[in-house]
Amino acid sequence: MCFRVQQNITVSEAQSIVDEFISNTGGYWPPFEMLAAIFEEAGELSKMLQLIEGSRAQKERPNFEKLEEEVGDVFFALICLANAYKISLAEALIKTVEKYKKRDFEKYEKYPSKSSP
Repeated sequence: MCFRVQQNITVSEAQSIVDEFISNTGGYWPPFEMLAAIFEEAGELSKMLQLIEGSRAQKERPNFEKLEEEVGDVFFALICLANAYKISLAEALIKTVEKYKKRDFEKYEKYPSKSSP
């Protein structure tokens, strides 16, 4: 079985790719196991960020390729959970951005954007 993934895919395409992969490799784990996987991967991402940002004793060298891998692992685990519950991550993201726009509008007005002169 060969899964080719092109770059610059949509979130919906990512969900389809993961669903095809998972469907061909035994199916989704039970919900709490998927949640545990998200936390496990987030912990590994946290460790890598601490190394890169210097907030952790340097037993390892910072590795940006490993950081990318850890972000991918968290995203994969999150996609699995969303797929198992038939949640569109694209729609969920749009709703979340709208929520933050409404809820935190005044807070964002206080800080100039990084692209401002």
